[in-house]
Amino acid sequence: MRILVTGGAGFIGSHVAEAFLAAGHEVTVLDWEADKKRSNIPAGAKAHNLDIRSPEVARVFEAGRFDVVSHHAAQVSVSYSVREAAEDASINLLGVLNLLELTVKHGVKKFLHASSGGTVYGPTVHLPAAEDLPFDATSPYGVSKVATELYLRVYSMQRGLKFTALRYSNVYGPRQDAHGEAGVVAIFTEKMLTGGKPVICGDGEYIRDYVYVGDVARASVLALDKGEGEGINIGTGVRTSTNALFRCLAGLAGFRGPESHGPDRPGDLRESYLAIAKAKRVLGWEPTVRLEEGLGLTVDWFRQKVGA
Repeated sequence: MRILVTGGAGFIGSHVAEAFLAAGHEVTVLDWEADKKRSNIPAGAKAHNLDIRSPEVARVFEAGRFDVVSHHAAQVSVSYSVREAAEDASINLLGVLNLLELTVKHGVKKFLHASSGGTVYGPTVHLPAAEDLPFDATSPYGVSKVATELYLRVYSMQRGLKFTALRYSNVYGPRQDAHGEAGVVAIFTEKMLTGGKPVICGDGEYIRDYVYVGDVARASVLALDKGEGEGINIGTGVRTSTNALFRCLAGLAGFRGPESHGPDRPGDLRESYLAIAKAKRVLGWEPTVRLEEGLGLTVDWFRQKVGA
């Protein structure tokens, strides 16, 4: 297949692009930081340095004759979306609509959407969260993910677009950005290896479901011809607190500093982890990398990156 990966120079998108290439597909990356993050883009992929909102994206579609769009380009921080809701919507909604219009115009067979397994369900008491829960987003970022899934349903009904929405839990692994507001594993790891002071938000008992990026990429490959019209959780179903994550990373990184705590982050859910039975049933997917193993691989990558 000929596949366009938006956000393919980023953390998750670059791993997904790599997995598509390994499976024998042709890959084109569209990313507004493609030039800046060239080292993330796998060998063999074409690349375009463009914002998904740009009119120039139309030329990429015209030339690419894509079979599938795998959409990962996004504003990814919940707390930033709370402060800058209009900018979040501009990227995560107007950008998506630009892609969807071009997708149907150019006869793309399927649209894979990187959705959110935590923020679309909101603060539910029904945990682990399963796909039959109603949407209940409580942040602008979550609203944008819900809206995109609803747009996909509309484009499916009215214009025949096939789609699968993969609802990721908290993805971690090599290449994650340690200098943004999202990605606690990367932030903690780099600080621990460089003499910094990692700060745990709030009391550290926020619960998350951490899934390794390699497992996430494998789910995207499986979804190329499965899961049509479905929203599917991609996680582990395992509960991990921020405090427990900190201690595991500290041991792997050889960090001896204190557990410093700071204020809570606005918009963050107190507890979120996913039911994953549907992914196994529909995609034939389940996670294979246990948390400590995946964190070890991540620490090793960051150690090489920072020369620690």
